Amino acid sequence: MATSKRLPPPLPFADQVAIFSRLAESNPAPETELEFVNPFTLVVAVALSAQATDVGVNKATRGLFAVADTPERMLALGLEGVTEHIKTIGLFRQKAKNVIALSRLLVEEFGGTVPDSRAALMRLPGVGRKTANVVLSCAFGHPAQAVDTHIFRVGNRTRVAPGRDVDEVERAIEDNVPARFQAHAHHWLILHGRYICQARKPRCGICPIRDLCPYEEKTA
Repeated sequence: MATSKRLPPPLPFADQVAIFSRLAESNPAPETELEFVNPFTLVVAVALSAQATDVGVNKATRGLFAVADTPERMLALGLEGVTEHIKTIGLFRQKAKNVIALSRLLVEEFGGTVPDSRAALMRLPGVGRKTANVVLSCAFGHPAQAVDTHIFRVGNRTRVAPGRDVDEVERAIEDNVPARFQAHAHHWLILHGRYICQARKPRCGICPIRDLCPYEEKTA
């Protein structure tokens, strides 16, 4: 019987404090790079961002949100209207259907208001745990950890939050990152992974936590 590879231990508390203190110093108030104007438009933007870049989503949603920034207005715009606005985004046809369906559910079951619980958010079409966590964090200030490929990579490379899958990394962040940093932890980690600790060639030469990171294959 195959055995799963044992995970390395997470970094000790003192190193966690040092790492997040440096990330906080370099970016005291990190925010999502997705553009939104209210919780509803955030739900839509994050749902559209699956297998797409934030830059591409922003280009599409500027026009969309100018005419449909509530579930009611989105339903009035209709499937064809939504599709036309987001046709530059990957999987746009299915995503347009999800946007209409989640808008309808918000109107019919939640009074047109985005709910502030993970379980309720995950009932919306096209909204999974990661999307729900982004909404909880960015719209409602809840320290939810939305783990994507960047955070999965950084969590394991740095051993801030090692895990075999995104769920394990999410729990590792919650368990090991000091509470004072939890509100912004996922933003610091995703931005670090996006711009410094990149997949193919991490930019270790400009990394603010290089000396604290146990990753062996460092670049110059």
